[in-house]
Amino acid sequence: MPEPSYLAVAFLASSVGFVMLVYGRRQQRPLQLAGGLMLLLFPLLVRDALSLGLLSAATCLGVWLGVKAGL
Repeated sequence: MPEPSYLAVAFLASSVGFVMLVYGRRQQRPLQLAGGLMLLLFPLLVRDALSLGLLSAATCLGVWLGVKAGL
């Protein structure tokens, strides 16, 4: 059984990823689409809550910086 902290971080990352994926697909924005897909897949690949949180935060920051840069 996974730890409660991992479940909370995985749920948050997957929720943000799903919204980002749907937005990217509907608005035809490949950066948001790829970021959302990555956030949905990270909980399947990473089994540590801290690593998952840091990786998800870095992905969100990367997408945000890409949008600010005009991608």
